[in-house]
Amino acid sequence: MKTDTKEIERQRGFSLGMFILEFTQSIVLALSVFVLLYLFVAQPNEVKGNSMLPNFENGEYLLTDKLSYQFGQPQRGDVVVFKAPPSEPCSESECEYIKRVIGVPGDRVMVKEGKVYLNGNLLDQRFLPADFVTDPGAFMQEGVERLIPQGEYLCLGDNRSHSRDGREFGPIRKESIVGKAFFVYYPFNRVRLVPKVTL
Repeated sequence: MKTDTKEIERQRGFSLGMFILEFTQSIVLALSVFVLLYLFVAQPNEVKGNSMLPNFENGEYLLTDKLSYQFGQPQRGDVVVFKAPPSEPCSESECEYIKRVIGVPGDRVMVKEGKVYLNGNLLDQRFLPADFVTDPGAFMQEGVERLIPQGEYLCLGDNRSHSRDGREFGPIRKESIVGKAFFVYYPFNRVRLVPKVTL
């Protein structure tokens, strides 16, 4: 009986050890997949502030696609996350902005009388309320047309009266863009895909 009891205890110990090993391997694998996805495919970002109202609210969390721009170029209307230019006041050593691409390389962009003009034409911004006004800034001065250089993109916040954006610091380089926002996943009552906007 003693031998049988010891054998049973040994088998139980072996089973428990195998369970812990398999469980640990599963956790390590899951974490490895998460890290790979985070580094190369998608990452979560939080909307901080009101610069993207009414389309994105403060405190919303979204997923940013980091892969698309490895194979293609940002398009007008894309909502992108990018590393803030060094000139920007950031509370951390590094911070990221969420804005919308308005001008791509070769575009001519101008702010005049509260409106945005793209390549000589009034820009159709139906994704914004009609009463939203676009003020000029240090870079986008009133009535001065700016040419977007190759490899750079002009990004503006949707809430033009409460957004520090390309009107102040100018276009950003493609290398600064982390990715394209494509899915809002929190709060749960506002879960949605980021709609495609064509400008």
